[in-house]
Amino acid sequence: GVSKVPGHKRVTAVVTIAVPRDAAPGERYGVVWAEARSAPSGGRGITEVSRVGIRVYLSVGPGAPPAANFTIRSVVAKRSRDGRPMVLASVRNTGGRALDVSGTLHLRAGPGGLSAGPFPANLGVTLAIGDTEPVTIVLDNRLPSGPWNAQVTLHSGLVQRTTHATITFPGSKRSSSPKALIAAVVALLLLLGTSALLLRRRSRHDKIFNAPSRTAPV
Repeated sequence: GVSKVPGHKRVTAVVTIAVPRDAAPGERYGVVWAEARSAPSGGRGITEVSRVGIRVYLSVGPGAPPAANFTIRSVVAKRSRDGRPMVLASVRNTGGRALDVSGTLHLRAGPGGLSAGPFPANLGVTLAIGDTEPVTIVLDNRLPSGPWNAQVTLHSGLVQRTTHATITFPGSKRSSSPKALIAAVVALLLLLGTSALLLRRRSRHDKIFNAPSRTAPV
């Protein structure tokens, strides 16, 4: 149903969900919207709509709600398009309800014994039952490539999982791009050409000024 709230007033809305008798067991998702509209004047113009909502997780079936569970399937080091190091942790929802996953990343035993973190890790979307999504943690470009001992700890509610992996960030795409490689080769050729030209001029100079003097006979 729809409840209207007068301006500058507060109303408590009671939401009742009628579950059909033949509904299959499992978890269902829904939302309760609160909406404000501004009607255009004179019947013309743009209607502005502002909404806020509360998510609903409805468990259908006898007994307790389905258990929540997930696994961290892999931890991989990559580079973003702009060359920044990032860690991708693949998470699979193996339980019976949707999950909101977040956590942290720690980097230890890096080059020279360095440690870094914790870095926040957030999936950003609700992970549906049976789905697999990557949790992406983008890091600072000044971070050494590694190797690192990465520890990823994720949780959803009371469920927490931790995994470890040894990772090394690949070379920056910017430094290994074809344009950068061509520029480096051209610079090297120019340097070699300049060096050869200087050596040739110096050799000619030495021949002219170091030649033995001759005296014409009287």
